[in-house]
Amino acid sequence: MQAPEQSPLSMDKAQAPHPPVLPLITASKVDYSVEVAGKPLNILRGVDLTVRPAEVVAIVGPSGSGKTSLLMLLAGLERASAGSITIAGTDITRRDEDAMAVFRRQTLGIVFQSFHLIPSLTALDNVGLALEIARPDLPLAEVRKEAAAALDAVGLGKRLDHRPAALSGGEQQRVGLARALVTKPKLLLADEPTGNLDQKTGAVVVELMFDLARQNGTAIVMITHDPHLAERTDRKFTMEQGQLTETTGQP
Repeated sequence: MQAPEQSPLSMDKAQAPHPPVLPLITASKVDYSVEVAGKPLNILRGVDLTVRPAEVVAIVGPSGSGKTSLLMLLAGLERASAGSITIAGTDITRRDEDAMAVFRRQTLGIVFQSFHLIPSLTALDNVGLALEIARPDLPLAEVRKEAAAALDAVGLGKRLDHRPAALSGGEQQRVGLARALVTKPKLLLADEPTGNLDQKTGAVVVELMFDLARQNGTAIVMITHDPHLAERTDRKFTMEQGQLTETTGQP
């Protein structure tokens, strides 16, 4: 006797097709130029980049090749001259400055080479301020609780009340990392995160950055001059004269 045909609704969930994973970042044919002495200076030319959710990507290349300019475009701090950049389903090239500011604080975290902490604020308040801006409806007590937890996660649970001047360079960068990740962003942009640190301290910060991003499912796009750090990422790209090429697996 022939078995009755199985309906789609009765199929085992494990047999059901998984929906495709959409890219977190899709940059297509991106150009970027600025005007110098009345003439355009081409900085980026035809850049294509796709980054998946939770993927860690390194961008390497000589100084002046356009790496930081690309990061500024991904952060929406500069505008592409041509092409499109879509992040988390939003074409950021079509957003005005106010809408982009809202999108940035809800979606992105940024780690700078020079820390950029507010000198007059404690470590707790530097981190808490980022959370207050991203989630203005969050009660102050909860802001302070989550900021303290973020600092504890980077090993600074006993330095909450210290201002930047009382912290070492590595500690300041860990505050910056806690600030960038306290909102659990989908994307972390890191511009030479170890550039101002000694090798040992930089290694500690990198481990923290990778671990915390992995816990939150956060993708990372990182600029670095450190070839060993670049080799640890999922994919590596090289920027030369404004053009981006994937060089994963190449020395």
